[in-house]
Amino acid sequence: MAIKNVAVLTSGGDAPGMNAAIRAVVRTAVHYRLKIYGIKYGYQGLVENDLIELHRGSVANIIQRGGTILGTARSREFETSKGMTKAKRTIDRYQIDGLVVIGGNGTMRGANAFMKKFGVKIVGIPGTIDNDLFGTDFTIGFDTAINNALDAVDQIRDTASSLERLFFIEVMGREAGFIGLAVGLAGGAEEILIPETRTSIPELVKRLNENIKKGKKSNIVIVSEGDEAGNAFTIARKVKRALNEDYRVAVLGYIQRGGKPTANDRILASKLGNAAVRALKTGIYGCMVGEVNQKIVYTPFKKTYSKKKRINKKIYQIIRTLSE
Repeated sequence: MAIKNVAVLTSGGDAPGMNAAIRAVVRTAVHYRLKIYGIKYGYQGLVENDLIELHRGSVANIIQRGGTILGTARSREFETSKGMTKAKRTIDRYQIDGLVVIGGNGTMRGANAFMKKFGVKIVGIPGTIDNDLFGTDFTIGFDTAINNALDAVDQIRDTASSLERLFFIEVMGREAGFIGLAVGLAGGAEEILIPETRTSIPELVKRLNENIKKGKKSNIVIVSEGDEAGNAFTIARKVKRALNEDYRVAVLGYIQRGGKPTANDRILASKLGNAAVRALKTGIYGCMVGEVNQKIVYTPFKKTYSKKKRINKKIYQIIRTLSE
C-alpha cells in the first residue's frame, strides 16, 4: 500500500540537531506530496492525540535551533498495553501510514514494541548525545555535545593552570563513554574515566602523582557520569585521601545538550531525516536509519539497543600516551 500520511515525533532526552532532522522529514514528505503531522511530546502525544499538521513553512528557520520544536518527554503510559492501544487509535484516526521517531535507546525500544503489537510502519532516527546506538557511526547531537563540553574544559584548564589545581570534570554518559573519550582526547586531559574501562583509584593516584613530580602545574581528569568507581565528587574525595592534593570538581550537566547544533550534526540530521522518509516510501521500516562509513544503512530496532556499540580503544591508548 502506498504511503500517503506520515507523522514524526521526538522522544526521550533532547539532542542538538533534532530540529534539523524534523525539518528534513517534513520537507522530504512535502517533496513527495505526503501529508505530514508533528506529534507533540513524543509517545505521550501519540497517546493523548496531540498532533499538528505541518507544512514546508512550519519548519522554516529551525535548522540552527537547539532542542526540538515538537517537545519531548518520556511516556510511562505508552509502556503499558492500554497506552499503546490509545496510541494506535490516534494512528488510525489520522490514517497515518508511516511514523518517524527521533531519539535514543528508549525511543527505539518503544518503536519496536509498538510495531510488534500493532504492525505500525516505523523508521527511527538516532537522536542522542550519548552516541550509544548501534547501527550508526555517530548519533545526532553527539558532535555538538562534545564541542560544548570541550569549550568548558578549555576554560577550566585556564583556571586549573593559574591556580595549579587538580580538576575533575564530569561529562554525560551513564552507560557509554563516547563523550568522555572524545573530550578527553580533544581537551588534552591527563586521565579519562569511562564505563567501558575499569577504574583503579590506586593506579589513578599513582599516575597523577607521577605527573606532579614531573612538574605538571595542573591535571585534568574527565569522568563519565556512569563510571563504576562513582561520580566526579566521589572519585575526587577518594583521590584526595591518598594524594592530599587540593582539587576542584566541575559537573558540566545539561550545558552539553544546549545551544546551536554544529555543522556536522545539521548535515547528519538532514541526511537521516531525508533517508527515513524515503525508506518508508520504498517499503523499508522496522528499523533505524544510520550512517556507517558515509553510507546510509538500516538496522533492525532490536539490534540498535541490544547490541553493544564499542568505543575505539586505540583512542583510549592515544590519550594515555599523550598524557605521559
